[in-house]
Amino acid sequence: MRNRITDLRAERGWTQAELAQRAAVSRQTINAIETGKFDPSLPLAFRLARLFALTIEELFLDEQ
Repeated sequence: MRNRITDLRAERGWTQAELAQRAAVSRQTINAIETGKFDPSLPLAFRLARLFALTIEELFLDEQ
């Protein structure tokens, strides 16, 4: 699943560690999501979407 997290994070000047702290996950989790190696749980997807003031559909792109 593709996502816009890397671009949105960069627009805000947040590091992976800062985003991880805001989302209450590890930096490694953010890295894995950004690189497409890990799909977040639904609760984490909602948290990330709220942090960027977007809907889940605006943050995560379904490729099917």
